[in-house]
Amino acid sequence: MSGHGYEAGRLNLPFVGISTFGKKPYVENWDNIDADVAILGAPFDFGCQFRPGARFGPRSVREASTLFSFGHAGAYDHEDDATYLGEDISIVDLGDADIIHTKTEESHANIKYGVKKILDAGAIPVTIGGDHSINIPCINAFAEDCADKGPIHVIQIDAHLDFVDERHGVTVGHGNPMRRAIEKDYVSGMTQLGIRNVSSTAKEGYEDARARGSDILSVRQVRKLGTQGVLDRIPEGSRYYITIDIDAFCPSIAPGTGTPSHGGFQYYDVLEILQGLTKRGDVVGIDLVEVAPAYDPSESTQILAAQLLLNLIGFIFQFRK
Repeated sequence: MSGHGYEAGRLNLPFVGISTFGKKPYVENWDNIDADVAILGAPFDFGCQFRPGARFGPRSVREASTLFSFGHAGAYDHEDDATYLGEDISIVDLGDADIIHTKTEESHANIKYGVKKILDAGAIPVTIGGDHSINIPCINAFAEDCADKGPIHVIQIDAHLDFVDERHGVTVGHGNPMRRAIEKDYVSGMTQLGIRNVSSTAKEGYEDARARGSDILSVRQVRKLGTQGVLDRIPEGSRYYITIDIDAFCPSIAPGTGTPSHGGFQYYDVLEILQGLTKRGDVVGIDLVEVAPAYDPSESTQILAAQLLLNLIGFIFQFRK
């Protein structure tokens, strides 16, 4: 029977120590990444059209993640009868990409650099934003990886379509990332889940997205289809890149975001889809964006984000075995 980390050494409770993601080792030298998963912060929110504050998302999600770092040898889930994230899974935290205030191009380039370093090291990049524009450099970083290993199918979980081509000269804001992604020849298609209410994209954007190979489902449509019905619409055996905007969730459980939209997902709506994806194909990259902690004094938004990421990482390696 495996130990739980309580038998010897420090207790290391959640409120003690340095808040790396999950209290995992910090790697300052990005030429020395040796891990299964590497966490990168992208504290950039200059792409916002409404409320700022997602620049503090990476810091808040890291701090929230310490809640789930009690020192156990993995986390046992009695419903799945599985122990996730055991000692055989290596996760490191690289800190944050350098952000240059008011300079989008340079900041995005620094984020791309970090993600590419992770891919070059053979690890899965998990990028914590920041606003949704940070997905653009994340996807850009996959060009060489996809040339070697094949295309990616993008799974977007979001309230907004984010498929604007250009608006008043803006092409790389947080309303543009899915349009920029589908333009890549190594993005084979998209599944966009949770899209609802007044969106960031006009009708012609929806028509364009569908014409370019996107499958768009609202929260109500997802619930009507059920988890398996949604999964059946996603290409099986593909390489998946998952981008999660925290405003996909109902603001009743995730109010800490710049563009909240009522009628969103509850936790298990999304968790069961993510678990199914890890059984259906290969998750090769993740970003989670738009956590703006100042709008949620309860801190539940960042706890939700951290819990979702840790569960998703656990699922990936459980079903790769």
